[in-house]
Amino acid sequence: MTQHTRQFRQGDVLLTLLACLPATVDRAAPRPREQGRVILAHGEVTGHAHAIADTLEAPAAALFDDPDGPEGSFVMLVETDTGLVHEEHGRIDLPAGAYRVTRQREYSPEAIRNVAD
Repeated sequence: MTQHTRQFRQGDVLLTLLACLPATVDRAAPRPREQGRVILAHGEVTGHAHAIADTLEAPAAALFDDPDGPEGSFVMLVETDTGLVHEEHGRIDLPAGAYRVTRQREYSPEAIRNVAD
C-alpha cells in the first residue's frame, strides 16, 4: 500500500502533515504569538504575513522549535481544523494534526536566503 504525504503550500511556506509531533519538541515551550497571531512567515516585501486563522479566545494552533528538525524549519500543532491565511493568497483549510513548516529558500551568490514574499 502506498502512503501519500499531505502537503500544503501558500506562497513561500510549505506545510507537511506529520504522523505525530516529534518527541524532541517541548510542548511546554511554544513560540510566542505576534500581536495575538500565530505567524508562520512574514513577507519581507509587502509586510503581510502567513498566519493561522484563530483567535486568542479559541487558539487553533501553536508553533514549536524542533532541535532535531531540518535547518530553518519548525513544527506546528493544530488542535482544531483551521486555515492558513495571507492578504495576497487564498485561504488554505488545514485539518487538525502536526505539521513541519518550511520556508522556501533560494540561492544567491552572497548566501542562501528565504524567498521574499
